[in-house]
Amino acid sequence: MHKAFFAGAAVAASLIVATASPAAAQSGRYEVYGVAEDDLLKLRAGPGTGFIVIAGFPNGTLVRVYDCTQTGGTRWCEVAMERARGLRGYVSFAYLRRR
Repeated sequence: MHKAFFAGAAVAASLIVATASPAAAQSGRYEVYGVAEDDLLKLRAGPGTGFIVIAGFPNGTLVRVYDCTQTGGTRWCEVAMERARGLRGYVSFAYLRRR
């Protein structure tokens, strides 16, 4: 009986790790890219277009990604600028590439 319990616990633990890893795999250093020349990637107060815009980032801006969440059809990531880590908010993951 103890063997069955431990085997079940091991499977459950591996499932938890497997489901947690996609967001963890996206954390790290990224750069803004793919934004139109006359536009900026909007840093928002929350994960969605309904939140206020805090700042705008041009292509090439370096950011640190902390965590990502799916809202509707968009993956939103909590980021901070590399040079101003106190400036934190959410951007669309579609405009980020790993550095």
